[in-house]
Amino acid sequence: MFGMPHQLPNQAMTTIPPAMGQPGAPLSGPSKIDPNQIPRPIPNSSSIVYETRQGNSANPPPPATSDYIVRDTGNCSPRFMRCTINQIPCTADLLSTSAMQLALLVQPMALPHPSEDPIQVVDFGESGPVRCSRCKGYINPFMKFIDQGRKFICNLCGFTDDTPRDYHCNLGPDGRRRDADERPELCRGTVEFVASKEYMVRDPMPAVYFFLIDVSMNAVQTGATAAACSAINQVISDLPEGPRTLVGIATFDSTIHFYNLKRALQQPLMLIVPDIQDVYTPLQTDVIVQLSECGQHLEILLENIPTMFQSSKTAESCFGAAIKAVFLAMKSTGGKLLVFQSVLPSVGIGALSSREAEGRTNISAGEKEAHKLLQPADKILKTMAIEFAEYQVSVDVFVTTQTYVDIASISVIPRTTGGRVYYYYPFSAVSDSAKLYNDLRWNITRPQGFEAVMRVRCSQGIQVQDYSGNFCRRIPTDVDLPGIDCDKCILVTLKHDDKLQDGSECSFQCALLYTTVYGQRRIRVSNLSLPCTNMLSNLFRSADLDTQFACFLKQAASEIPTSPLVQAREQVTNFCINILLSYRKFCATVSSSGQLILPEALKLLPLYTLALIKSTGLRNDGRIDDRSFWFNYVSSLSTPLAVPLVYPRMFAIHNLNAMEGDEAVLPPILPLSSEHVSDEGIYLLENGEDALIYFGSSVDSSILQQLFGFTSVDEVPTQYVIQQYDNPLSKKFNDVVNVIRRQRCSYLRNAVLLMHGRRQECKWPFLR
Repeated sequence: MFGMPHQLPNQAMTTIPPAMGQPGAPLSGPSKIDPNQIPRPIPNSSSIVYETRQGNSANPPPPATSDYIVRDTGNCSPRFMRCTINQIPCTADLLSTSAMQLALLVQPMALPHPSEDPIQVVDFGESGPVRCSRCKGYINPFMKFIDQGRKFICNLCGFTDDTPRDYHCNLGPDGRRRDADERPELCRGTVEFVASKEYMVRDPMPAVYFFLIDVSMNAVQTGATAAACSAINQVISDLPEGPRTLVGIATFDSTIHFYNLKRALQQPLMLIVPDIQDVYTPLQTDVIVQLSECGQHLEILLENIPTMFQSSKTAESCFGAAIKAVFLAMKSTGGKLLVFQSVLPSVGIGALSSREAEGRTNISAGEKEAHKLLQPADKILKTMAIEFAEYQVSVDVFVTTQTYVDIASISVIPRTTGGRVYYYYPFSAVSDSAKLYNDLRWNITRPQGFEAVMRVRCSQGIQVQDYSGNFCRRIPTDVDLPGIDCDKCILVTLKHDDKLQDGSECSFQCALLYTTVYGQRRIRVSNLSLPCTNMLSNLFRSADLDTQFACFLKQAASEIPTSPLVQAREQVTNFCINILLSYRKFCATVSSSGQLILPEALKLLPLYTLALIKSTGLRNDGRIDDRSFWFNYVSSLSTPLAVPLVYPRMFAIHNLNAMEGDEAVLPPILPLSSEHVSDEGIYLLENGEDALIYFGSSVDSSILQQLFGFTSVDEVPTQYVIQQYDNPLSKKFNDVVNVIRRQRCSYLRNAVLLMHGRRQECKWPFLR
């Protein structure tokens, strides 16, 4: 089929034979897969240098989870944009036969490796960057100049344009412009253009940070209010310096309290908004002020807020009304709204009820209706979120709770405005305050932008089918992002609208127009050009495992709130089965029916699929809020974090002293199987968001003493914070944890402890 014989001498594949009994003995019963033959992830031991193009052709990228240093030689770094297949099928039929996804995972502001060259900034002055006059694609290395450089052909739509007179340059003998290697936009896959005035509907917005803190009785008593105030107080010094940085503070319980932070006042003045149905805001210039003018007032206020409300008996929360009131104050500028929420919003606009309790009592509804609890309770918050996005207000919600808060409804606000939900359940002031501070600090200090618009353009024959992620969409072609940062990833699904030519290249261009935190308007453009093929075997050979899995993980997560769980799990399984069936049917050599035949590039797909089925989102025995957070977290998750989320890394930490050298390095990664866990061992597992420590039943008491300060597992406290003790083993353990934190750009929630024989305490489903 598709011009391809059944036997492919150069086709790499993995064959897993059935498990056998004694040599020559007949099999008794059905054959089983030999577990020793099952493929396992093999991590790279060291960094590799990856050139994006060599010899005028695209280089397949290294695995997203590996350690690599990119040399941009025409295609953008795979950190910014990865395709699920690194050769594009020429027809929709060929893609359908493969059963694979064709999509891009776009992370336009992804963090580079420290050893990589910075992105070049190009300023074309008042005229702005050179663009195709038909499709508006930006100048890039794949546009072809002709007629001695006087014209250029767009690689996206094929239109021939005149070269602007001040951009003209003669061509060399190879047909390239003589200045191509000196112009970043003609030799680099990613560049950043300085935006001219035509890209601005208003002056670039200031950097506005507004902190909204829950001071209801539960929040105060659990220490959540004090933890939030302490975290904010510590990060104020990390905000961008200069007159363009504005801040504001408000608190809420059953009413809303703004604070006048003007320097002229001796102390901050509380302004109460009691109406939580038809909210209003005090004078904006009183509640949002320059950071340079209110630093001392801010510090005093944040120190006093926990004390001010310590005797409060108000249990209600007017979350919806509070964010609406703050939005009215931010409406003219836009900015970041950071909300600290601890209880279910129970009064005012967007008040919610405890649907989780209703779900438990109404068991007769069965599993068919269970997924509806994962949908927003009503459209009120969604309508508000769309208005927030229109006025460039991005919302992040830090949920510090010990009860159900209906994340399915609350999360609509951050998902629509380019923010995210941070979830600390059950919140402990002892063990979670450090993570809350570090999450808030990274949220504010990471590379990010405001009032962004993103569009992906494709070559003729391919078009964008849909976008998926945390954003608002008012027109089909553009994604509106009131906030965009280095952690946000957007799934762009693609489809054919015509046949592609075998041997040609298909181009993709992602353009992100945004405002930097220092008020500069920029256009970040990333380009990717991949070969087209008519051969099904080439599709399987060039499949990108991490991106295929991340794509399907996101699609499965988006189905969870709208489909019965059985259907979602079946869809996950069928996705894997259909790919393997297509490969076996059309690409593999003739083999025994008892053998499992896997394409080499996708040999870990069955393992990851099984792990996904066990994950929090696809289980029916978890809390509603846990499942809601899971699929919200997945919606903007980057490709390198997709696999660890369902298939964590595991390290032995009891024998760290055996590692040579003083340099902080990670110990070998162990397979997630029981034969690699000993009763004498202690193991650290991490999935990018949480950390877990597993103790064997016969751990040496001296090792326990060195690592954790106690001599028996029975002495482990329920709320444990990792500490460093004065011994080499403890230092190495803390070094390992800190290396992981830096890799993941996440503090990791303080270790959840899993003791031998008490597995029910573990919230990680794959270990149950």
